[in-house]
Amino acid sequence: PVLRLLEGQLQDQRREHEEEMEALKNQVDLMQEELEKQQQAFLQTLQLSPEVQVEFGLQQEITRLTNENLDLKELLEKLEKNERKLKKQLKIYMKKVQDFEASQTMMPVERRPHERNMQVAVQRKEKDFQGMLEYYKEDEPLLIRNLIT
Repeated sequence: PVLRLLEGQLQDQRREHEEEMEALKNQVDLMQEELEKQQQAFLQTLQLSPEVQVEFGLQQEITRLTNENLDLKELLEKLEKNERKLKKQLKIYMKKVQDFEASQTMMPVERRPHERNMQVAVQRKEKDFQGMLEYYKEDEPLLIRNLIT
């Protein structure tokens, strides 16, 4: 039984190796074809006049830069999409923190868990606020206490 198991593993490895070799051969063939195309294009450009060679080189560089710009634009779009997603998540978490803080302030003092353990560290953007503070009359003592501390 052990010998058959080892033979089976050996056959599996051989099969994987052969498949890998076939894939590598195909890849080498494709690379050789690409190299031949590039060599042919190079030989053709050598037969052209110097002005046409320069123009051809410029066209190739423009094509390369255009492709690079498209890749960068795609990357920028992905990053912007990710930024919007993260901003949405941040808003949701900020709302949850505010709701949690509000629920903690509504609890009687003796029933509150230790506030040291319950603090949530959230970095907020510095903003310049202008105008009046809106609050409920029944929250005035709590607001004053929080302003003082």
